[in-house]
Order: sequence, then C-alpha cells, then structure tokens
Amino acid sequence: MNPNPIHVSRDSTILRPDQSRVLLRPIGPGDSQRVGSIVARIISLPEDRVGVLLDEISAEFSQRHQHIRRRFLERFEQVREMLLTDEELSEQRRLLIGSYFLAEYSLESAALFNPSIVPHPDQTGLPTGSLRFILSLRATGEGHISSITFRTGIIHPDRRIDVLTSAGFLTEPRQIPNPLYEKGLFARKLIELRLTRELTRRVMNKLGNSFSLEELRASLQAEQFRLPDGMTPEDQDEAQGIWILARSNYEVQFQPEQQLSERILFPATPSQRNGIEDARFVCFQNDDGTHIYYGTFTAFDGKVVMPELVETSDFLLFRFITLNGPAAQNKGMAIFPRKINGLYAMLSRQDNENIYLMFSDNVHFWNERRVLVKPKFSWELVQLGNCGSPVETDAGWLVLSHGVGPMRQYSIGAFLLDRDDPTKVIGRLREPLLKPNQNEREGYVPNVVYTCGALVHSGELIIPYGMADNATGFATVALAEVLAAMEREAPSPA
Repeated sequence: MNPNPIHVSRDSTILRPDQSRVLLRPIGPGDSQRVGSIVARIISLPEDRVGVLLDEISAEFSQRHQHIRRRFLERFEQVREMLLTDEELSEQRRLLIGSYFLAEYSLESAALFNPSIVPHPDQTGLPTGSLRFILSLRATGEGHISSITFRTGIIHPDRRIDVLTSAGFLTEPRQIPNPLYEKGLFARKLIELRLTRELTRRVMNKLGNSFSLEELRASLQAEQFRLPDGMTPEDQDEAQGIWILARSNYEVQFQPEQQLSERILFPATPSQRNGIEDARFVCFQNDDGTHIYYGTFTAFDGKVVMPELVETSDFLLFRFITLNGPAAQNKGMAIFPRKINGLYAMLSRQDNENIYLMFSDNVHFWNERRVLVKPKFSWELVQLGNCGSPVETDAGWLVLSHGVGPMRQYSIGAFLLDRDDPTKVIGRLREPLLKPNQNEREGYVPNVVYTCGALVHSGELIIPYGMADNATGFATVALAEVLAAMEREAPSPA
C-alpha cells in the first residue's frame, strides 16, 4: 500500500460537445464543370424569385452567423471565375450564388476533448488568489476533422473552477496574405526536405533576405517560363515542394472584439487537411523575461501525421510554423516553458512507445533525441507518452504522462526530472494519478483519460482532461502529495 496516498478531486465542471456551435465553411460540390452548371441554374432564376430566396436564407441563418451577407459576397468572388457568362449580375444574385457554395460545419458535433491549460495574458481585475486561464481544446466534427477551439475561465481561491459560457458565433481568422519569410530559415528547411536541385538555387537567388509569398510565387513562375518547353517533371516536383513548404508556414489574425471562444483555428494547409490534433500549449519565458505561447500539435492529412508549431503572444495573431529535423516526427511534442542551459528542450514520442527528450538551439529544428522514460508498470506496458509540457516546481520538472495498459485503457501518471539536468529522472509514480472511473468509460473511445497540459496554482495541480475522447473534465490534487508519492529513480541510461 502506498504510504503517501494521493487524494485527487474531480471538479463538477464538465465541458461537453455542443452541436449548435457551427462555422460557415466553403464547399465545392464537384469539379469546375459542375460548379459552372450550378451557377448557370441559379442565373436562370427570375430576378423577383432571387430576392425572395435570398430573404428566406438570410432570415433563417443571420441569427447563427455574423455578417452573413458579406460572407455570401466573399464566397461569390471565389467562384466568379467559374461563371459561364460575362453578364453583369445584380448584387442580390451574386449574394444568392455565394450562399449555394457555403455550408454550416458543426465544429464539435463529435467531441470536445484533450485540453491544455495556460495562464491568461490578462490577470487584471481578479480577487487575490485567483487565476484567469485559457483552455485550448480539440474539437472534432463531421468527417472526424479536428480543430483548435478555446475557452477562458477562473480558478478561485477556494479551488473552484469556473469556465465562461462559450459565445454563440464562431469565426475563422483572416489569413495574412503576404507573411514574410526569413530566407536563411527557409533555405535551411529546404535542405532538410532535400529540396536542393539547381531550380531551388535559382529560385532562392531571386529573393531578398526576407520575402513574401507573392515574391516567392513570382520567382517560381519565372522558372516555369525560363525554358521554351517549361519545367522538367523533376523540377515541377521540386517547385511544388517549395510551394507546399511556404504554404505550411503562415499567419492568421483575429479581431480584438472577437471573444476567445469565438476564435477557431481550423485546418488550412495540405498537411492539416484531416485535422489539427492535440495541441499542447505552454507559456514560454524568453531570455529577456517576456513571454510567448507555443503550441505543438499533430497535423494529419489523412495518411501522414506531422508535428507542427503555432506561436502567439496575445491569442489574436497566430503564426504557424513547420518543425524540422530528423527528430521532428510522430506525435506528442511538448516544449519546456523556458530554456535549459541556453537550449530549448522538448519531450516527444517518436516510436509510439517511449518518451524522448530533445535539445536544440532553434525552436524550429530538432536533430537529436534520447530515450528518457520507458514503459515499466502494468498500466503503461503498451505505450508511454507525455501529457503536455513539464511544469517547473522547486523539486524538479513535473511531467504528466499517459500510459496504455490492458484493454487499451489510458491512464495519467507522472514523473519528476532534475531541474538543471532533465536527462535525469529522479522520481516516478508507481500507480496512475488518474484513471477512468465508471462515469468516464463511455464515449467515442472508451476507457480513456488524457490531457495535453496542466498547471500549478497555489500549491494545487490543476488537470483538465479528456474523458473517453468525448468531453472534458477537471481534476485537482495537492502538488505536495504528488511529489511525496514519487519513488526515487536512478537516472535514465543514455
């Protein structure tokens, strides 16, 4: 029997998926010929019928989406080139055409789970002992496509957790059309991707030390027409690789008046086509004492999983960046909240089995890795992985882990790393900190509890966690109890 029992409390707050939270998304029902046929049928409608239809659609959906007529016009402009006529169309008809190529997407119709929690950048106006937080969640909807959604809440001095009611409107951000790329960093990524043909050299030589997406497009187009017969198939593949890399690094901007729960990070690149999964956010302290939020996540295109990174200082402007290097692979990357001995540090799981530790002088490049923790106890013999970024304590770096045991049951455990040398594992829980109870077994994936990040506040470890890949709950436990229950461990082998 454990001489230092751990008393975990489950909070009554539970966040469940809400099918009424819908996002307007563009649809394209078929190829350009079919789209043209649909547009032609709409154009054939009498003008008086157009106005009636538009009024009906606006009345039905304007209470569900902000600025809906503006969205109709924007969508029309995107399909304008497929019109089979040069006839000048009335604004009403343009609005109606746009409405036919939009659809509501229920963002969290299937699940709302796998949360991470970080302190909110605004802590003003709170009673002493309270903490305002931001919760990121994986929302899964139609087609099992996952995106990142947010909530905000308060941890009160009495340990009570309040999550603010989510806003009724959902909005995707505006993509910044011409983000600037650093030439040196971009070139380093090209080498990593083995995009090193002569074409790449010529394309990059035309660009300055920083360049926009449009400047890169112009350089690639110049190569397309450099020779009378165009590019060779090999150069076409090279050019496509350059373009995909550029499109995978982008920025998006929300407006300050949009509530946090209205802001949705939806898949936007080919690598994210089938989902942005399990974001692990951390509040990272820079060398100068300022802070930035990093979020590592898994991008899924339907076949391949890729680790990627998003960074923000205010949760309004988000910068998406590829992660590169031979160690940037598989799932579960989680960045330490500060540099250690001048280097970035990150946990990962490259082999679907063990937890790894990596160091780098550049947060975008990860070249070397070493096994840190291997499965040891009965509840984790199938697989180990981290459950978010390490939490710094006076005793060391506290890492929450997930373990998979018999009957594919996921439990949450913990281990402790040396503060100055995190390659040393100095403590480990023999038993899970949290495992599914009878109320948490049923869901999209039964018998799973899982978190992507916790925090410590006033001596309490606050753990938001996904329940059966369906909903999200909260657990709290005294940090001192967790540390006292740790069994001492010898350092992991190199």
